[in-house]
Amino acid sequence: MAGRRAVARIGPGALLALRALLAAAHPQCLDFRPPFRPPQPLSFCAQYSAFGCCTAEQDAELARRFRALETRLDAGVWATCAGYALDLLCQECSPYAAHLYDAEDPATPLRTVPGLCEDYCLDMWQTCRGLFRHLSPDRELWALEGNRAKLCRYLSLDDTDYCFPSLLVNENLNSNLGRVVADAKGCLQLCLEEVANGLRNPVAMVHAGDGSHRFFVAEQVGLVWTYLPDRSRLEKPFLNVSQAVLTSPWEGDERGFLGLAFHPRFPQPRKLYVYYSVGVGFREWIRISEFRVSEDDENTVDHGSERIILEIEEPASNHNGGQLLFGDDGFLYIFTGDGGMAGDPFGKFGNAQNKSALLGKVLRIDVDRKEGGLLYGIPPDNPFVDDPGARPEVYALGVRNMWRCSFDRGDPMSGTGRGRLFCGDVGQNKYEEVDLVERGRNYGWRAREGFECYDRKLCANASLDDVLPIFAYPHKLGKSVTGGYVYRGCEYPNLNGLYIFGDFMSGRLMSLRENPETGQWKYNEVCMGRGQTCAFPGLINNYYPYIISFAEDEAGELYFMSTGVASATAARGVIYKVIDPSRRAPPGKCKIHAAEVKMKSHLIPFVPKEKFIWTPESTPRPTTRAPTKAPRRRRPTAAPPAPTPRPTKPPRPTRRPGARKGGGRRRGRPSTAVPEPQNGSVRLVRPASLSPGRGRVEVFIGGRWGTVCDDAWDTKAATVVCRQLGFAHAVRAAKRAEFGEGRALPILLDNVRCAGSERNLLECAHAGVGTHNCKHEEDAGVECSHQDPNQ
Repeated sequence: MAGRRAVARIGPGALLALRALLAAAHPQCLDFRPPFRPPQPLSFCAQYSAFGCCTAEQDAELARRFRALETRLDAGVWATCAGYALDLLCQECSPYAAHLYDAEDPATPLRTVPGLCEDYCLDMWQTCRGLFRHLSPDRELWALEGNRAKLCRYLSLDDTDYCFPSLLVNENLNSNLGRVVADAKGCLQLCLEEVANGLRNPVAMVHAGDGSHRFFVAEQVGLVWTYLPDRSRLEKPFLNVSQAVLTSPWEGDERGFLGLAFHPRFPQPRKLYVYYSVGVGFREWIRISEFRVSEDDENTVDHGSERIILEIEEPASNHNGGQLLFGDDGFLYIFTGDGGMAGDPFGKFGNAQNKSALLGKVLRIDVDRKEGGLLYGIPPDNPFVDDPGARPEVYALGVRNMWRCSFDRGDPMSGTGRGRLFCGDVGQNKYEEVDLVERGRNYGWRAREGFECYDRKLCANASLDDVLPIFAYPHKLGKSVTGGYVYRGCEYPNLNGLYIFGDFMSGRLMSLRENPETGQWKYNEVCMGRGQTCAFPGLINNYYPYIISFAEDEAGELYFMSTGVASATAARGVIYKVIDPSRRAPPGKCKIHAAEVKMKSHLIPFVPKEKFIWTPESTPRPTTRAPTKAPRRRRPTAAPPAPTPRPTKPPRPTRRPGARKGGGRRRGRPSTAVPEPQNGSVRLVRPASLSPGRGRVEVFIGGRWGTVCDDAWDTKAATVVCRQLGFAHAVRAAKRAEFGEGRALPILLDNVRCAGSERNLLECAHAGVGTHNCKHEEDAGVECSHQDPNQ
């Protein structure tokens, strides 16, 4: 096609610049969301069939517009210009459509013609300049039709990397298009969406599996809240056992309400199960109870229905476990800690290796029947039902303190991986580990911590027959693993099969992906997107560092919960949804149809509080040290990550969910915060169809943006503004809100009188910040230019 030019390849000497450009690439559609793979090939804009921003319906609409153009043009003109028309129309399908149309966010005016590279525009002007008036209703563009230089300047982009058609051959923009972006150190760049806030140590988030797509969030103090799919919360708690739960405001207290799970056939029966700490005097124990949902209100538990089905005495206040899960087999899995203290000092081999103890285990019970004087049944295939020296509830042993486990839903298409049980097991003083839990297996504690021996005598025992973790990492990376989930949702296809987990103490997000051919697990840290990566409406790129738990919603989308102050009474907890900014599912594919929920409680609408923070580089990623001993048997393992030096932090008194005192710095923020605009900074806000350099003047003073009244506003004041914005000339000063009224902002300056040489408007004479006698219908504006208007 005429006017296209190749972009030279970047040589080895420009590797750092290439990496920076790769990170800056920001594919985005005109609906302000990531591109996607169309579910079927496009027939008109076929070049975007593999990846872009158009569905078949949008493609057909562009084809209709193309045919309509043909009917309005002379046959000879059409024969020459049809290629240009096809090019320009199909840029709505480009994965970089938002950049081409100068619409990176909803507040930005949308162009009617994509941004063109200069040589392409000049070539098109020579033969097909009349096409523009048929492609665009912009009369200002029509008026420039006779002036080649001005028209092409009008159609140019400030960021020339994204102009058409050069972006088609720009290797920096296209080499990783549609893939999860990793930075130069291999750290996967993802984004977040805030879902809930103001929670007190949110320890669990679950769904009922009943088609309502509600999610239920448990706080450590013993309250569970109901959230609707639109993220509004019911004012009345779903469950309140705070009077019975044993916990405290101390940062570092691991006791409390720790887990819940709905019956797998909910709402028939209307049952759920909870796991919490209780105590009387110096005695403490964990309690597993059954509750029923009220017959009168499906968003409230019948608190009088509690049936205690299991209690286990705790010799110490830490290592309380806390996970409850139902498997595909319909049985309830219970994950207990080893009893606390350090080194599992209970008995000859510790609780975890003692099959007659319920601590330090994965238990499996049948909640639908009772047997042998128990308040539950024993699944007949539990591994130790015939061992007189073992408790029949035991499903797996050798566990120190598994904190957050999950069943893999399996690949959405093939079902591969379904039913695998992943757990993060918190280590002692050297290593954290991720395990795949299987029936009857021994996971090594206290003989082993990670891949290395902890109790050397016990570790040398040939009868140990323990299973190694699939991954372990040293305490330079983190000191308290928080197990996560294998992503199996619909919205972000690139994440399918990725196990995402974190560390409570260091605030790291991490991931593992299995190689199906070798069984090896590859490790990548997860970073918050740098630069423009997360610059989508509603997305953020930072989070509070104390990662407490992970969750799936009913559709399989992934979330995690963290807090800035890890106290059970500090309302600093936030729930985040994990977002892949590189690719989404096709529009409409993942639409949910939530079953109707009858509500008797008032709704509290969700108000997001977290903000996007522009960062010049991604969260630092640790680099590796030599791994611990290579695994000797059974489980393939991921290559251990390499720790880099991180800012030293005072030691925290204990593990999840406790932490040091004081608010935590959000992860994703660089060590030096990005400064806010300086006092006196200005910006132009322009309505649709206006080219850069014209718009309403807004000024930043005292930490806020505001407008300027046009009393005394003249070209000298406009010159100060234009010079600040990088323009050499002020064409004119605009008055009477010519470029729109800034009603959402305060009026900060009035009666501004400048000599024209000032560095900003604050150096000009004015009535005083915030002092004015005008309204927004008098908001001032400017028109700036790089060229002298008098020449």
